[in-house]
Amino acid sequence: MSADQSHPDRASGLLVAPSLAATLARDHVGGPPAVMDRRDAWISGLAIALAVAATGVAEVLVRAIAVITNLVYYGRASLDSASPGGNHLGVVAVVVPVAGGVVVGLMARYGSRAIRGHGIPEAMEQILTNESRIPLKVTFLKPISSAIAIGTGGPFGAEGPIIATGGALGSALGQLVHVTTAERKTLLAAGAAAGMTAIFGTPIAAILIAIELLLFEYRARSVVPVALATAAAGGLRLWLHGGAACFAMPDLGAPDGVAIVVVTLAGVAIGAVSTYVTRAVYWIEDLFERLPVHWMWWPALGAVVVGAIGLVVPHTLGVGYDNIEAALGGRMTAAAIAALCAAKFVSWAIALGSGTAGGTLAPLLTLGSGLGWLLVAGAAAVAPGFGLDPRVGALVGMAAMFAGASRALLASIAFAIESTHQLDSAVAIVAGVTSAYFVSCLMMRTTIMTEKLARRGLEVAADYAVDPLAHVRLAELASRALCTVDANASAAVALASLGPHHQAFPVLDGGRLLGVITRAELAVADDDTLVATLVTRAPVVANPNDSARVAADRMAAAGVGRLVVVDPSDVTRAIGIVTRSDLLSSLVPRTTPK
Repeated sequence: MSADQSHPDRASGLLVAPSLAATLARDHVGGPPAVMDRRDAWISGLAIALAVAATGVAEVLVRAIAVITNLVYYGRASLDSASPGGNHLGVVAVVVPVAGGVVVGLMARYGSRAIRGHGIPEAMEQILTNESRIPLKVTFLKPISSAIAIGTGGPFGAEGPIIATGGALGSALGQLVHVTTAERKTLLAAGAAAGMTAIFGTPIAAILIAIELLLFEYRARSVVPVALATAAAGGLRLWLHGGAACFAMPDLGAPDGVAIVVVTLAGVAIGAVSTYVTRAVYWIEDLFERLPVHWMWWPALGAVVVGAIGLVVPHTLGVGYDNIEAALGGRMTAAAIAALCAAKFVSWAIALGSGTAGGTLAPLLTLGSGLGWLLVAGAAAVAPGFGLDPRVGALVGMAAMFAGASRALLASIAFAIESTHQLDSAVAIVAGVTSAYFVSCLMMRTTIMTEKLARRGLEVAADYAVDPLAHVRLAELASRALCTVDANASAAVALASLGPHHQAFPVLDGGRLLGVITRAELAVADDDTLVATLVTRAPVVANPNDSARVAADRMAAAGVGRLVVVDPSDVTRAIGIVTRSDLLSSLVPRTTPK
């Protein structure tokens, strides 16, 4: 019964029945809720539309980077992709990244500070603390600032900004239409996954990275819209760019047992290195924090180093996908790979630590592929008779570095296979990537994605376990010894009849459930007041076949500490009651006597 019907007559049980029936229908008390319903079809449709938009933004960003790169490094207007590494500007080339850093700093200062960094930690923070609400202006400022930073030589990939922008698009859509917080989170993850698919053509990896880094759950209601978004983005990418692998490389065939052992050991080494990569990035960020200048100027200061390193090792500038392909294809010497990895790491770590805009995935893939190539090449030099192929090391290494730094294990494995079409190397990839992930977990509590959040006092769950409340039925928890109150009794009589162990009691009118009354409500009422007049709302109820998780969610939503269990065949007949203590008791591990 609603608050404005707080004074029913003695027949109030009949009056409240429609309200109770409506409550039971809303809460699916007739049986457990469906896994998905029509509402989920609507959210999935929004996710597909979002994927189209995210793919379009990805195309615009990639073209914008190409236009800026061609313009500032080569003085030409072109939409064709170009690497800054082939420029002939000489010392003047140092000025280009600095100019880009100045622009990004100004945009962050006067636009939104949220555009700084690679964007995924910021998206995670909004999911965990702000109901997945990303400011609308970030949707526009993030891709623009990233295009400027990368186009002027920033050593970043385009994928991070696209993932962040796709997520921002999903959040914006979730703020424009009427959705729940959970649905807005799903749209954010769908936009991010679609953006990743649009760049790399890796829908499976994109779904997994959404699960491992953004959704913090695995439910049909959240995974299906994300999967459909990646399918839509993948289909559009096929139409626009064809079905070739993102990183083309020769077919390696299936590595033998010796190669698998070697890449597993290489994965161990790369996992250890990934933790120091993360520590180095945040150590550099801390150094920038101590500078006696406003943070707006930090991207320009970091860009001085980027430009200077670019003079010595030009291929450190820009996205660098061609560097990854060169390592995967075995088209670089050991000396060239070593120099590139060292220079790229320093340039990228300083640029990222300065707070400019850009992605982390491409630099991590560059470092991992180069390090994996060097480790396997070294093993081949020591044991030439085994025919070890350094390209296998590069393939495993790029995914191992990604997994070690981000802890997105399944996404890293899928990414290596999808982005190169090297399915025959799956065993080697799983072995090397998992070993890197394992070592990273042993050596460092946080990741390159979560360290920033941990510093802000926000703990991000690294493990997802089955909810124990979801596997206990209320029939096992509910107390069947009901202490009830007669709706037609006076408050004084009802209070005197209560047992000492409970604080709230079902109110029955002729055997029919009317509501719930608390001891405190009876204590403050006039002695001759009828109990029925004190019932102000329909009770919170559940089915005995419902799970404890359903009960906990329903209690939290209603702000109550107990709910009434009703007979599924007669929803006005109370058969038990469940309290918060009952739910907590279900979390205690159960052991079976031997």
